[in-house]
Amino acid sequence: MNILIVDDTEVNVVLLQEVCKKKGHHVTSFLNPLDAVESLQNNQYDVAFIDYMMPQMDGITLIEHIKKSDEETMCVMVTAANENEVKIKALEAGANEFLSKPIDISEIMIRLNNATKLIEANKLTKEYNKTLKSEVKEATKMLVDAQYESLAVLSTVAEYRDEDTHLHTKRVSHYSKLIAMHSGLDEETQDLIFYASSLHDIGKIGVPDGILLKPAKLTDDEFVIMKKHATIGDTMLKDFTQNKYLKAGATIALTHHEKFNGEGYPYGLKGDEIDIMGQIVAIADVFDALTSVRPYKNAWDTDKAFDFFKEESGKHFNPFFTQIFLNIKDEILEVYNTYKD
Repeated sequence: MNILIVDDTEVNVVLLQEVCKKKGHHVTSFLNPLDAVESLQNNQYDVAFIDYMMPQMDGITLIEHIKKSDEETMCVMVTAANENEVKIKALEAGANEFLSKPIDISEIMIRLNNATKLIEANKLTKEYNKTLKSEVKEATKMLVDAQYESLAVLSTVAEYRDEDTHLHTKRVSHYSKLIAMHSGLDEETQDLIFYASSLHDIGKIGVPDGILLKPAKLTDDEFVIMKKHATIGDTMLKDFTQNKYLKAGATIALTHHEKFNGEGYPYGLKGDEIDIMGQIVAIADVFDALTSVRPYKNAWDTDKAFDFFKEESGKHFNPFFTQIFLNIKDEILEVYNTYKD
């Protein structure tokens, strides 16, 4: 990878530089952020390690410059671990990861590995999209098979970040298709929801490890950051308009945490403002979350989970789809028992 390092403390620059070079990456470093801004005119970077506190320009402003130059550059902000307000502002500016001070070599390695996964996933998606455009007439069946394969690859990215949800996406896909089928949606839409729903949590690859893997309830500030995964997933997928599965995946990623009564996130959409795919996947996702073990909770009994949906019909969930879900309890439980972790 082509890596940019900007920090006004020379020892930090040297440490980051040596670790990155030993991993085989090409490194460009600056002590003055204004020099880095100038370099953006003629250079592109895969990853940028940016210090927050610098006299000439703070790291958040520099990240904004980098994202304007190339929005795909993965920005890692180097800052003190307790600066939550700074981190939230950095995320809004486009930061993807954080590196805590004092800098630890093992943490640098983790950030580099995360960056590699993210960049490889983005490149895979782009290359696939080019292939789809050029070969669709010549090899339709082969491309359709490749679509499903690429979706499977992308859907596992988030799972590798969170080992507690190994079969989560598979169960959510099956639950969603059952609800779509019994709601009377056509086979093409059922197929679209089945495959695209596997991407509902793809945005979690942009959530810092300390929050995503925290074995306890998140603080309010941490939850604000966690909620960003909905918009991150949408941003990752929405521009691939030639691939209907990726386009639908963007919609589902963005809307599956909205609530029917308007109290969800990220935009507080209400009722029919929420895409029906997002409404369906919301039911599937919450049911699986309730009935699965997490580091911070035990799994609910399935009867208790179904009672929860009766209570939340018309509040959290669309009452029509909720009733469909309750009507097919036996089929839902068959999926639940077939794909247990």
